[in-house]
Amino acid sequence: MFLAGRTIAGVEAVARDIGGTTEAAEVDALDERVIEKHLKSVIDKVGRIDISFNAVGIPNTKLQGVALSDLDVEQFSLPIATYTKSYFLTSRLAARQMIKQKSGVIMTVTSIPSRTGIPLMGGVGPAMSAVESLTRGLSAELAPHGIRVVGLRPQGMPDSGTIREVFGLHANAWGISWEQFQELIASRTHARRLSSLAEMANMAVLAASDQASGLTGTTVNLSLGGVDD
Repeated sequence: MFLAGRTIAGVEAVARDIGGTTEAAEVDALDERVIEKHLKSVIDKVGRIDISFNAVGIPNTKLQGVALSDLDVEQFSLPIATYTKSYFLTSRLAARQMIKQKSGVIMTVTSIPSRTGIPLMGGVGPAMSAVESLTRGLSAELAPHGIRVVGLRPQGMPDSGTIREVFGLHANAWGISWEQFQELIASRTHARRLSSLAEMANMAVLAASDQASGLTGTTVNLSLGGVDD
């Protein structure tokens, strides 16, 4: 397994937790040259790329929690440009190798604003919608080459590293604590709770496996009913 991230310290910590032959690398997922160099190093070592999983993120200190009527155009455009560029680059470069080997799985990660209007989300909703559209487009082109493209759409995982920051922005705008905001979002799901990192990881493993060979060109809804499909 090969892990990559923009800051090596965090990636190395995860690699140590996983153990085994997991390798860590520092990669800027917005830099085509760096991504291509990393993929080449992987291919040189193991000869192929079976799964490309991208869960890129950006700081949300100004992206959310502000009304669209008050949001700067740069802050509105930033998530749209960042997410679409990163997923396009990583998917395109991985696909070139997967086409040669006639197999592979490309995975994307979005969130529920892709499917429903939520106040104070800024450009995040349009960004997530664009990534899901890209997921479908990639699948339509790559499926004939034996490549599946599948997305995951979780809802506010409390045990993730960034959720306190994101929920805090919305909580401040609503004048409540982040714990209260979390409870409010959870109350809108069928299970009255939010999904976990483990649930998303388990679904990622299943979706990437041969057991999900019929799954492509779609995004798996992990919102626990927060968004109906």
